[in-house]
Amino acid sequence: MKSVLLIGLGRFGKHAAIKLHELGHQVMAIDKRENRVDEVLPYVTNAQIGDCTEEAFLSSLGVRNFDLCLVTIGDDFQNSLETTSLLKELGAPMVVSRASNDVHAKFLLRNGADDIVYPEKQLAAWTAIRYSSDHIFDYIELDGEYAIFEISVPDNWVGHTVAQLDVRKKHHINIMAMKHDGRLSMDILPDTVISAQDTMLVLGRNRDIQKCFHI
Repeated sequence: MKSVLLIGLGRFGKHAAIKLHELGHQVMAIDKRENRVDEVLPYVTNAQIGDCTEEAFLSSLGVRNFDLCLVTIGDDFQNSLETTSLLKELGAPMVVSRASNDVHAKFLLRNGADDIVYPEKQLAAWTAIRYSSDHIFDYIELDGEYAIFEISVPDNWVGHTVAQLDVRKKHHINIMAMKHDGRLSMDILPDTVISAQDTMLVLGRNRDIQKCFHI
């Protein structure tokens, strides 16, 4: 369990608060708008209305005591930049800030952000990959080169074992798990038989996966 300071309660911030609550973390939520604060009260440990570009207010929160500070302000980049900078000046150990584009990301990193999230950019990439092929059911980018795909089983793989397919040697990809009727199994053995009703989670280089499955 981590203690999280969440600053900015728009749509992205609200969903972050809900997920952090589901994961069992302690969350202090901050926004300038009372209605936004009220909406997340069921999901957070504490919440306050305030302007985090004001050093006195931010300092009163004891930012050094939080394991993670998330700056999810999306409608005012200047406020996001100032808040990020102040958090680091006040000793926040880990600051992750939301960026809308690469220019914003560069300024945030120069002003103290330890890492950046691109919700719009990341979702756009996922949507393009997920819905541009009938074979793909999910996609997780690990870095610019490697990814995990949930993908349907090719017809010519059905009825064969993992050992017979030997995809690691032939295609340079790894079958990590199989999903059947929504249930995930990671017990992948050489004699595991591939079924047409399954989907597979495969890990590898993007280019190898695309070539293997004709994406």
